[in-house]
Amino acid sequence: MSITKENVLEALGAIKDAQTGRSLVETGAVRRVAACDDYVNMTIACVPDESMRRSIRSAADAAVRRHAASLGKPVRQIGVEFVEPNAGHGEARVPAQPAGGTKGLAASPPAPPAHQIAGMKVGHIIAVGAGKGGVGKSTVAVNLAVGLARRGFGVGLLDADIYGPSVPTLLGLGSLETQLHAGMLQPFFVHGVKTMTIGKLVDAEKPLIWRGPMAHGAFKQLVEQTQWGDLDYLVIDLPPGTGDVPLTMAQMLSLTGAVIVCTPQKVAQDDAVRAARMFQALNVEVLGVVENMSYFIGDDGKEYDIFGRGGAERMASRLGVPFLGAVPIHMELRENSDAGDPTANFTGNPKLCAAIEAMTRRVEDEVALAALKRSQSGPSLSIT
Repeated sequence: MSITKENVLEALGAIKDAQTGRSLVETGAVRRVAACDDYVNMTIACVPDESMRRSIRSAADAAVRRHAASLGKPVRQIGVEFVEPNAGHGEARVPAQPAGGTKGLAASPPAPPAHQIAGMKVGHIIAVGAGKGGVGKSTVAVNLAVGLARRGFGVGLLDADIYGPSVPTLLGLGSLETQLHAGMLQPFFVHGVKTMTIGKLVDAEKPLIWRGPMAHGAFKQLVEQTQWGDLDYLVIDLPPGTGDVPLTMAQMLSLTGAVIVCTPQKVAQDDAVRAARMFQALNVEVLGVVENMSYFIGDDGKEYDIFGRGGAERMASRLGVPFLGAVPIHMELRENSDAGDPTANFTGNPKLCAAIEAMTRRVEDEVALAALKRSQSGPSLSIT
């Protein structure tokens, strides 16, 4: 049995204000609570004092986990958002982050939102693409989104891989039901990330035998009919290749840039170059290249260059684009992906954690540079 909203409110009721003796719930500081399966998200009103917010986040996390354990209802993740006490409905929220502390919390938010999707503001839109399938593009997209969320940003992940959606497995969405409110799809909130995928709108085992116009329509619906809310980043996991969906995306949205995923082998590099040239032809800046499956970390801790480590980095150098980092093959990465628990990649093996966090920080740096160049070159496009 899973924890409920009422259980969470009971737990928060045990947190007392030292001066008044009243609980967070009694003072009205708890503005919103959501509980689904073993995930919990809450919004709390608090003055913009980082020390106080850290204290409340820690206390809320401990209280909910303690109460959940006493009820025999384990909690996988708790997200805490903050709003200012005098903020009204539709207020700008501090992005949710896993309670209990995060590594490398961003010192400042990204540039002010420059894009609008269905009336909602999105700061930066990042496409994650690859020239061919099987290179781990979805794995990189998911871990990038979770990594950015752990750094304190509001993050959305759109699974636009129409023909082979992997996000339901990678984020553990199997038992969650799709919700529709006022004609808008409600994104799933898991691992600190809001996500929507075609994989939760069709039969899981049904092949999507769609021509271009149908794929175009599906992508358009996922973008425009999902209630994303205000985001700092929207990460888009594209299908492999250079087909209809990337073209539709480039026509619909003003992207900050694209991340190319490639494995070290020459055959993968050839296709990755085509993907990079496609984005350049569509006037989408290539933020850089990630080398996935760069090397293998054995149980003995040794590193083995199975596919010829460094090939993607050399390709990036030839293209004149940044190299964003190398992600290893690791047993824990595979296990966590199959289990739908990418958060565990940031809390388990130190080498795996360091590689993914380094990639996330480098992408964040390149996004900041791309945004600066965009602001200097002229006005940005808004989609409403």
